[in-house]
Amino acid sequence: MKTPAKCYGKSELALLYFPDAMTTSGALSNLQSWIKGNAELREALRLCAMPPKAKFFTPKEVSLIFHYLGEP
Repeated sequence: MKTPAKCYGKSELALLYFPDAMTTSGALSNLQSWIKGNAELREALRLCAMPPKAKFFTPKEVSLIFHYLGEP
């Protein structure tokens, strides 16, 4: 399945990666752990000037996440 690299809410994208998560916050926590565990992805997102409290991932950020973590 080809997932489009568009603007996603952080929780929305997290649920694509973790559809069986018991809660939305659990899915988001898992995705954040994956991102924190990937130094190259973290640096690439930092270079995009991703605000830490942003509620959405931009299409560029989503493309980077797909590149480093694979598509959901």
